[in-house]
Amino acid sequence: MAPQKFIIEPHFRLQEWVADEKGYFGDEGLDYVFKETIRSSDGKAHDRDGTKSGAFQTFEEGRKSDVNCACHWTVNVAAAKGHGKLWADIYSVAPSGIFVPQDSKVKRPEDLAGVPISVGFQSGSHYSSIQALEPYLATDQINLSFSEGMLFKRLDNLLEGKSEASALFSGPYYLAEQLGYRKIIDTTFMIASMISGNPDQADLRKFYNALKRAQRDIDLRPDRYTHYYRNEFPVRYHDIMDTRRWGPGERIVFEPYTADAFAEARDWIAEREIFEGGRPAMGSEAYEQVVVRLT
Repeated sequence: MAPQKFIIEPHFRLQEWVADEKGYFGDEGLDYVFKETIRSSDGKAHDRDGTKSGAFQTFEEGRKSDVNCACHWTVNVAAAKGHGKLWADIYSVAPSGIFVPQDSKVKRPEDLAGVPISVGFQSGSHYSSIQALEPYLATDQINLSFSEGMLFKRLDNLLEGKSEASALFSGPYYLAEQLGYRKIIDTTFMIASMISGNPDQADLRKFYNALKRAQRDIDLRPDRYTHYYRNEFPVRYHDIMDTRRWGPGERIVFEPYTADAFAEARDWIAEREIFEGGRPAMGSEAYEQVVVRLT
């Protein structure tokens, strides 16, 4: 039986696109297949309507690529519940914020008291909105709405005037900013990587090295690469996008996601009861049991 190709699926960021088109994966000798699911599905592959549907639920269903990314809170819990292994050699940081229309009466974080904020359930926008707003609002004043689905559905509803406030990250964050929507508060958050199945560690190293080269390119001249955001957006948005005005987006940090970070995140989630059933519902596996480190 022929060896299975390494499956790569980008996560709303530039690095995989840069590494693919500049030949960095090939330079490393990685035998891979590149899966694009946003344009081909007009974003529907990522839309998940409903109040209890989000990033964590996609891990429960099973992801289709060898390395998947989501906010570190969700990856933390998913790994502890046995849905994959947390890749502890790297993490990344994504720009994120809560946006409102230009004519909104909301000017400051305090003005968001009671205002429905569209977020994805048990997704980065859910956790990061709470984290950012806690210094300003009491818990019962933070009104998160899970009914509008995932990232592009939330963006649609904001642009169509159906949402009073929406939490956006990466490309959608930059598009809202470009179109004049007001950012009320920054909610930048950490993203972790989940390894699905049992990919060869040599392939993971090749993937890692290629991304590192791509990250250097983006750091040096982000203006050369922001056009790749068009690959991360459904075609229906392309006519209104001016990616020359956008920033570099998610940045990969080639440092460990540590045991302390793992434990602190679990404590934070448990204290806020984001998973029904509290800590027992968050999985029982310890850090040493859920992580993969390259040797």
